[in-house]
Amino acid sequence: MIKPMVRGGFYFLYEALHGPPRNILVEDANVALLDIDFGTYPFVTSSNCTVGGVCTGLGMPPQNVCEVYGVVKAYTTRVGIGAFPTEQNNEIGELKSRCGWLDLVLLKYAHMINGFTALALTKLDILDMSTEIKVAVAYKLDGEIIPNSPANLEVLNKVEVQYKTLPGWNTDISNARTFKDLPVNAQNYVWFIQNELQIPVKWIGAGRSRELMFNSFKDCQCKKEAHSLCPLAPLTPQKKERTKERKKDKDCLFVKHFIFNVQSQCYGH
Repeated sequence: MIKPMVRGGFYFLYEALHGPPRNILVEDANVALLDIDFGTYPFVTSSNCTVGGVCTGLGMPPQNVCEVYGVVKAYTTRVGIGAFPTEQNNEIGELKSRCGWLDLVLLKYAHMINGFTALALTKLDILDMSTEIKVAVAYKLDGEIIPNSPANLEVLNKVEVQYKTLPGWNTDISNARTFKDLPVNAQNYVWFIQNELQIPVKWIGAGRSRELMFNSFKDCQCKKEAHSLCPLAPLTPQKKERTKERKKDKDCLFVKHFIFNVQSQCYGH
C-alpha cells in the first residue's frame, strides 16, 4: 500500500515548481535558536532549522523562496537549562515552561537570519489579565547598550535587559475575530511589536482554537496610505522593487518558519 506513494522528494518538488503555477507551503521544524549554526549552542538541535534548511533539506533553489512567515508567542518561553534574559522567576513565570516577557532583541536576531516577510503572533490571550506588559527592547553589558544579541552564552547570561512597559488590557479577547475587535491596548501592543521589528503582524492568535487565529489585515483601512507594514497599503518604492523581483519567477515557495519560543531548548505546538 505504501510503496506506490514513495518517491524521491527532490524530483517531486522540482516537478511541482516547474509544472503548472502553484504555491508550496513548507513548515520548518524546531525554531531559529535551536539551529546548529545560529542557535544558543550547545542547547541546539543537530540540523539547520532556520530558513536555509529549506534549501539544504529539500534540495530547493533559494530563488524559489518568496515569503517567510515567522510564528512567535506574545511572550517568551524556554524548556530546559540555558540563558533566558527575560525570564520571570515569580508568579508571572509560573507555567509548565520557563516563561518571560517578549524579547525583541532575540526576535530581531531571528529576523536577521530568516528575513521574515510577516509574523503570526500567537497566544495573545495569555496576557489578558496583565495590568502592565513589559517588552525587552535592548541589552546592556557593563552599563553600555550592546547592538545585537551576544553569541557567547556566558555573556548572554550577564546582560541587563532594558524594557519598555506597556499598559495591559484586562479584558478577555477570545471573542475577537478582527484587529478592530481587540481592546485598544492590545492593538497598541501589536503595533509596538510591528514598529520595533518593522515586520507586519499578519495573523493574531486570541485563543486555543483554530477559529481564534485571524488575519489582522482583514479590516485594515490602510489602502490610502503607503507604508511597509500592511499588504493592503499602496506599495512603497521598496515594496514595488521586491514585488517586481518576485514576479520574475513563475513559482514561489512559501516558507512557514516556526519560531514559537525563540530561546527554547524543547518545543511543543
